[in-house]
Amino acid sequence: MEVRVDDKVALVTGGSRGIGAAVALELARSGAAGVAITSRRADNLEQAVDDLVHQGIEREALLPLVARADSADDAAEAVAATIERFGACDLLVNNAGTNPGAGTLSDVDLGALDKTWAVNQRGPLLWSREVWRQWMADQGGVIVNVASVGGLVPGPLVGAYNISKAAVIFATRQLAFEMAPGVRVNAVAPAIVKTRLSRLLWEADEGAAAALHPLRRLGTTADVAAAVVFLASDRAGWITGVTLPVDGGVTGASGALG
Repeated sequence: MEVRVDDKVALVTGGSRGIGAAVALELARSGAAGVAITSRRADNLEQAVDDLVHQGIEREALLPLVARADSADDAAEAVAATIERFGACDLLVNNAGTNPGAGTLSDVDLGALDKTWAVNQRGPLLWSREVWRQWMADQGGVIVNVASVGGLVPGPLVGAYNISKAAVIFATRQLAFEMAPGVRVNAVAPAIVKTRLSRLLWEADEGAAAALHPLRRLGTTADVAAAVVFLASDRAGWITGVTLPVDGGVTGASGALG
């Protein structure tokens, strides 16, 4: 089964590294007419574009945008810039996320909690509202949110992060209900993927982290990107309001992570 997004224009938040960069690459390889990527830092974006070009993507098909995931103004400007450059904004991937603090909910730093919830929970809503207002309400489209298996089952150290991802999962269902029939809204829920953001969970003992998954390996960014592009494609045309675990069997074959 070939999965394509031919001639679609995509906007990927947090697209300069990790899962976001892998999603941008897979979208471009799957036929997207243009891919806008956001990051808080211009230097990260410059490097990301160079990396994508090195992997065979045309530079003209890429639009780097400096934007904060938790800023309504930045979201409005980024969506407008995408439409101005490519003439559309058909696909939105809410990937940007953070986890600045670890600890139990009883003692996690409240400043870190507020930042986590602003980026991970409020952010996807801001970007979804903006792409709806500027394009999808009239033209239709697809939104894919990057949640986490932590939003489905509890685990140690990252409770504040997990709560923010549980909110994303329910927001996915709510937005799917509100934006139908013209817009489909789905999510992916990765378990431990070997990225910088998740290194707290795997860096100290990668083998032990892998053993938490029934498939006995950590996820890759390509694993998640493939699922995102499938949900963004017409192959998933009768799927909305769904969160797809991409988790090495954690939720389906074992039921817990930790």
